[in-house]
Amino acid sequence: MKDSKPKLSIIIPVLNNITGLKLTIDSINSQLFRDFEVWIIDGKSSEETQEYLRTLSAPFFYKTQRDSGIYEAMNTGVLMAKGDWLYFLGAEDVLCTPDTLRNVFKKQITDRTNLISGRIIYEGSTIPFIYSKNKRIKYPSWSFAMWIRNGLHHQGTFYRSSLFLATEYNLDYKTLADYGINLQLYQKKETCVLLEETIAKCSSDGVSKVGSWELYLEEIDLKLALSSAVFLPFFYILAFVKYMSKKIVMHD
Repeated sequence: MKDSKPKLSIIIPVLNNITGLKLTIDSINSQLFRDFEVWIIDGKSSEETQEYLRTLSAPFFYKTQRDSGIYEAMNTGVLMAKGDWLYFLGAEDVLCTPDTLRNVFKKQITDRTNLISGRIIYEGSTIPFIYSKNKRIKYPSWSFAMWIRNGLHHQGTFYRSSLFLATEYNLDYKTLADYGINLQLYQKKETCVLLEETIAKCSSDGVSKVGSWELYLEEIDLKLALSSAVFLPFFYILAFVKYMSKKIVMHD
């Protein structure tokens, strides 16, 4: 690993998913853009995963410790990272093509730009309610619609590392802390560049895609924390409509 500060830090939380982790690392290794470091934050996986982690060398690094879940692991990765930009991948998520990172960072990025976001492709057996079975692409958006749904997917989004000097993923939110931080950054009027680029392929089978009512209660809580109790009826009705819509689509 060169001593100069890397342009990009990639953070990968993992727990006992060595097959998925290898897929993710292979996709990173295939990148033509090389100005990065990778921090794998392992939540005390089995010895098989530990053995694999010990075979890695710079620019791949790892830290093993027990944590409360993905968001604590991501916060740990942020503290370890040295890059100008941060990017989060889950084990099993893969970058779309070898050109992906080069295409992202060949764009003109001004000093005022603090987020960059592109499309992601969902793969898996679960169909999120905003997608049809034939269309699993999520396009980024950065507008008032952020109050309706999360317009940025963390596998498609690059964050200026300085954003995390004053904030971190809120561990009170077990499944939507990434939405919480995105909504907070939108409320602060941070500048986000939206790319015509597909960044990653990721699983649609995560907890946040299941659509339990507890998930929507969490969504209501994080919106109230950034607004006012006056909006509670609207947030509750919106959450209920989204909950019922997902139930209908997933049982279609």
